[in-house]
Amino acid sequence: MMKLKLVNEDKKRYIDLLLLADEQENMIDQYLERGDLYIFEEKQKLIGVCVVTKENEDIYEIKNMAVAPHLKRKGYGKKMIQLVEDFYKGRARKLQVGTGDSPLTIPFYQACGFHISHQIDDFFVKHYDRPIYEGGKQLIHMVILQKQL
Repeated sequence: MMKLKLVNEDKKRYIDLLLLADEQENMIDQYLERGDLYIFEEKQKLIGVCVVTKENEDIYEIKNMAVAPHLKRKGYGKKMIQLVEDFYKGRARKLQVGTGDSPLTIPFYQACGFHISHQIDDFFVKHYDRPIYEGGKQLIHMVILQKQL
């Protein structure tokens, strides 16, 4: 059974996994310390990581979520989302995630019950020092998806 554990110290020891979801370390630095870092384990084996921040009284945001590369496409991402939802239910009204305008990640979050709320135009062009590609497409805009808790 997979479980989540809160990490309070030495969060940067998970930087290799965090960089899988956000390719620029200085961008991770902007939310890592203010956010809650969770690791997901199953049978003492590290499955993935997730950083969640409190955006306001009503909204928590998944800022970073990554599954270990050798475990991708096995359902762990959806299980991680479910554990995060269960944990934050009753603490806020909504859970949201900001992701690139990617043909890979948007359908994943929609399959987890998230709905597109809005987008932040040119986010990846303005905030990243090099182009980021996912699924053969350059990421330009950040798409914000939300889910009622």
